[in-house]
Formats: sequence, C-alpha cells, structure tokens
Amino acid sequence: MASGAQHSRNGLSHRVVITGMGLITPIGIGHQRFWENLRAGAIGVRRLTRFDPEEFPSQMAAEVEDFDPSDYLSPKRRKWTDRYAQFAVGAARLALDDAGFSVNGNGNDVSVFVGSALGGLAYADEQYRLYNEHGLGAVRPLLAISVFGGASTSNISLEFGLSGHNVANANSCASGAVAIGQAFQAVARGDARAALAGGVEAPLSPLIYGAFTVINAMSTRNADPKRASRPFDRERDGFVMAEGAGIFVLERLEDALRRDARIYGEIAGFGLSNDAYHMSAPRPDGTQVARAMREALDQAAILPDEVEAINAHGSSTPLGDRTEAVAYHHAFGSSAAAIPISATKGQHGHALGATGAWELGISLLSMEHGIIPATANLTRTEDDCAIQPSAEEIECRARIVLSNSSGFGGINAALAVRAIDNA
Repeated sequence: MASGAQHSRNGLSHRVVITGMGLITPIGIGHQRFWENLRAGAIGVRRLTRFDPEEFPSQMAAEVEDFDPSDYLSPKRRKWTDRYAQFAVGAARLALDDAGFSVNGNGNDVSVFVGSALGGLAYADEQYRLYNEHGLGAVRPLLAISVFGGASTSNISLEFGLSGHNVANANSCASGAVAIGQAFQAVARGDARAALAGGVEAPLSPLIYGAFTVINAMSTRNADPKRASRPFDRERDGFVMAEGAGIFVLERLEDALRRDARIYGEIAGFGLSNDAYHMSAPRPDGTQVARAMREALDQAAILPDEVEAINAHGSSTPLGDRTEAVAYHHAFGSSAAAIPISATKGQHGHALGATGAWELGISLLSMEHGIIPATANLTRTEDDCAIQPSAEEIECRARIVLSNSSGFGGINAALAVRAIDNA
C-alpha cells in the first residue's frame, strides 16, 4: 500500500508502524535474546518455584528468572511498585530504548494502552496472607495503588512523563492484543502521535494459580514440564501459566520515516469480537474467532489468500485449540492447511494478557528474518484438524502475517501486520 488512501476510507488518517519492542519473557529479556532462544528451541517451563505448588494438580509455570527491576526503574518507582507494574515499566523502557524514541518534554500526545487479565491481584493475594498472619499493620501501603489494572499504564506514564490517553483493559487472554489494537486506532485516527502498547501479567500466586487449577484449565503433565504445553497436539491437556510483559512503540509512518527509525512492520488492521456463548468455553463453531480475523483483514484491505503466515493463539487447551482450528477453516477455507502456522506457547508458556503481545513480536520478527518458528511439542494433530502447524521452523519470507488471541469471556482479537520498506 503506497499511500494513506485505504486508511482514509476506513476513517483512519495515518498509517501506523512499530518502531520499538520491549519483551520480558521466560525465555529471554529483550527481543533479540527472546528470538534467539525461541529459534534454538529453548523451553521456559519448569516446576513452579515462586511458592510450593505441591497441593495443586498442576505444578508447573514459565517464570521470568533474570528480571532485576533496578535495571529499569528509578529507586522511587521500585519502592512503590509490585512485580506487575515493574514488568510494565521495564518493558516500556526496553521498547523506548529500542525505538530511540524521545518524548522531549512533550508527552501530551503520547498515549499508553496496556492489557492484563489479572493486573495486581497476585500481589493482593500475597498481602492478604500477611494480613491474616500479622494484621493490618503488616500490609504494605502500596497495595491500594497496585491491585488495579491501571497500575501498569499509570506507572509507565509517571516514569516517562506521558500524559496522553491512558487506558488499561482486562479483556482476559486477549487483553494485550486488544490494547495494541486500541493504540493502533488512536494513532491512526490522529488522537495521538505515538503510543506505548502491549500486555503485562504477573499472576503467580497460590490463589490465582489455584483458581485456574480448580477449573482444570492447566496441564497436569508435572513429570515432564518441558513437554507439558502442546499447542494443537492431540495429547494436549491444558495450558502452562507464565508471567512477563510485551510493550511496543507505535508511531505514525511519516514520523518514523522523518526520524529514520527502524520499522519492524505496519499494523494494518485490527479485529475484535465476542462469542456471546460461555465464560470459560469457546463457541464450538469458531465463527466469532473467524469474524475477528476477517475484520482485521478487511480493515487492512487484505484478502484471505494474501495472508502468508499466521501466529496462532494455540493455548494448548483441548477445546480452545480445536475451536481455533475450525475458525481458520471458516476464514480461509480449504487453503487453511497450506498457510504456515506457528503456535509458540510450548516454549514460553501462556502469560494470559501478555502473550498476545509476545506473539505480535514473533510475527514481526518472523517477517524480518524470514523464519516461521516451530510449534514445540507437536507430534500429531487431531485427524480432522483444519490446519497443520509445523514441528520444525519454516523458511518463509512472509510480508503479511495475522496474529490471533482469544480469552475467557469469549473475547477474540486479531492483528494484521505487513512488512514495509524503510524508504
């Protein structure tokens, strides 16, 4: 697309590109290390160490082991934040540094959009236990300013002096993708000249973790943690919970070109739908997942047969993966099986609201490097599966990639991205 004409027809005035990535994940901090470890087959899943998981049927997680908040936050900010907000500020700093983006004292038109399924609830769980054991005097004063989802966006804004739109959403496992889609729309409309957007999750506490085991959502393959998360594999038995963050710098194309910024890709379309079916089970026919994909492609003026690769949600749950595969059949017909598809949660786990951001990063890096990552732990799909993810990485110079996310409450989000020449 050589001009902004298509965006104008959609009521959008600007093309929007990503110029910075900040990834904090169980298989690496920073997008370069993350990508290298992803390609090397690194798996960040192991027995949970944040607390003793012995009482739970699931006992694994993908933890971020090498995050030091002092590397990213000022001493004052560290004192008044929990792990959730620290992940958010850390990933935002990585993204800004990667983009070479400077606010220059004018943060009024730089916005912040962050999604998280659970916000600071794990910290609240920790403080509640202290309250039960030692009384109110043991509760840290920062609890009141940490539990709400907006602690992420607010601390990012405070740390970097950003006073534009500030929006936190809690749209379950789709929340990171939703935040990026909302930021794309805001910059494209002209509501902001730039935005920081993505997802953050720090869910590893006994109550939060236990809540997901109660509903049998997580894998119980405790004897073999590295093979527990198995997207689209016929032996999958649930997801593996993870923690981390992914934040991006979104800018108007003309601004990025003017400052000769590195451009990872253009966000060309965003789709959003709801199953309106069940709080924890996906709509079996996959029609609303397909609708979100079609909306993203329609907004981008991309035909289904122009999509060259897909980064799937692929949560590794029996119902979720089956429904997603059906949705691809609705969206792409019989050609769905021929599209290169990767589902990477077998390596980095499922960080709920943050994972859609990681997977957008993977989509962009796939375009840059001409590699579709492998789907780890995939030995055989179900016989009637409409798609065929590869257990090996694929060389593919894709220039149009679709990234999908879905979550509890039936929320579905899709982001269409395309490569763009820095010219």
